[in-house]
Amino acid sequence: MRGPLAVALGILTAIGGFLDAGDLVTNAVVGSRFGLTLAWVVVMGVIGICVFAHMSGKVAAVSGRATFEIIRERLGPRAAGANLVASLAVTVLTLTAEIGGMALALQLASSVERRLWMPVAALAVWLVLWRVRFQVMENVTGLLGLTLIGFAVALYLLGPDWGELARQTLQPAVPPSEGAAVYWYFAIALLGAAMTPYEVFFFSSGGVEERWTVKDLATSRLNVFVGFPFGGVLSIAIAGCAAVVLLPLGIEVDAMSQIVLPVAQAGGPLLLAVVIVGLVSATTGAALETALSAGYTLSQYLGWSWGKFRRPAEAARFHVAMIVALVVAVGVLMTGVDPIAVTEYSVVFSAVALPLTYLPILVVANDPEYMGEHVNGRVLNAVGTLYLVILVVASAAAVPLMIVTEAGA
Repeated sequence: MRGPLAVALGILTAIGGFLDAGDLVTNAVVGSRFGLTLAWVVVMGVIGICVFAHMSGKVAAVSGRATFEIIRERLGPRAAGANLVASLAVTVLTLTAEIGGMALALQLASSVERRLWMPVAALAVWLVLWRVRFQVMENVTGLLGLTLIGFAVALYLLGPDWGELARQTLQPAVPPSEGAAVYWYFAIALLGAAMTPYEVFFFSSGGVEERWTVKDLATSRLNVFVGFPFGGVLSIAIAGCAAVVLLPLGIEVDAMSQIVLPVAQAGGPLLLAVVIVGLVSATTGAALETALSAGYTLSQYLGWSWGKFRRPAEAARFHVAMIVALVVAVGVLMTGVDPIAVTEYSVVFSAVALPLTYLPILVVANDPEYMGEHVNGRVLNAVGTLYLVILVVASAAAVPLMIVTEAGA
C-alpha cells in the first residue's frame, strides 16, 4: 500500500471509526448541551487511539499477524475469551448503531422511512464485504467520507464568536443548566466514541490484509497520525456547529436532521447535499469496519481462516460470522428501537469494554518474542499505562453514571 493513497487505511479508520454514527450523534448532542466545554475529551481520545492504534499496527507490521491472534496465544484462551466476549458484544451493538445510522442518513437523503432502508443498508454492506477488494473498499469509502469536512466549512460560514468558542474549549466548566454527573457521563460517552474497541482490531487486521512488513512501519505511523487527528478535528467541528446553532435555541439532538441543521443554515442545499454524502459514507465505512471486526475477532480467536485477501470459499466461516452479525443488527433495528438511542448506548458500553481491549495490546507490544527490537519504548509505555488507568476509571464509572443520570436525561 504505497503512493498517494498510502494513508487511505488511516482515513477510513478515522472516518469510519472516529466519525461513525456514535461520534456524529455524541458530538452533536454534547455541542447542543455543553458547547465546546467537552472538546478536551475529544483531544484526549485522539491521543489515546493514536497510541494504541500505533501499537496495534506495529504488532501487525512486525509479526505479520493480527493483534487478536496473538492475544489468545499470549494470554491464553480464558483471558482472550473474556476479551472476545466483551469486544464482540460491543462490536455487534456498534454495528447495529451503524446500520441504523446508514438508514437515517438515507432517509434524510430520500425521505423514505428508515425501516425500509435498514435491510437495504445491511445488504449493501454484505455485498461490498463479499465482492469488493479491500483496497477499493477503503479508498472509495474513506475518500467519499472526506466530504464531512462540510461541517468545518459550515462552522466557518456561521461566523461564530471565535473568542467564546476558544474560552469554552480552553476553560472547560460544567454549564449552570447541567449537573456535574451528566457532564461526566457525556465525557465518558465521548471517550467511548473516540476509542471504540473495534477500531484497533480493524486497524491491525487491515495491516495484515495489506501485507504490512517492518518496511511499512512508517506508513502505519502516517495512517495513525494523519487519520485519527483529522477525525478529531471534524468531531470538534460537529460539536461547534451544534454549539453555535442548536445550543442558543435549546434544541437537543434526537434526530439526524438536527445534526445537519447548522449545515443547511450555513451553506444551504448544496453544502447540505455534500454533508449527506459524507454521512452515508461515514456510516457505511463504519458498518464495514464493525462487520469486518466481528468476523476478525471471532475467526482469529477460534483459529479460522479469515480475511478479504482470501476468496470467500476459503474463509467461509469468517463470512458467515459477518452475515450473522448483520442479521442480528437488522433484527434489533426492525423491532422499532430508536437508532439514536442505540448509538448513545453503544458508545457508553464501548467505554465499559475499553480496558479489556487495550490492556492485551499493551502486553503484546512489549513482548520481545513477537516484537523483537520493536518493543515499546519507555515513553510509549508510560503514556499507554496512564491511559489504561484513565480507561479503568471511566469503565467503572460509566454504568453508575448512566443509572444516576438516566442516560444523560
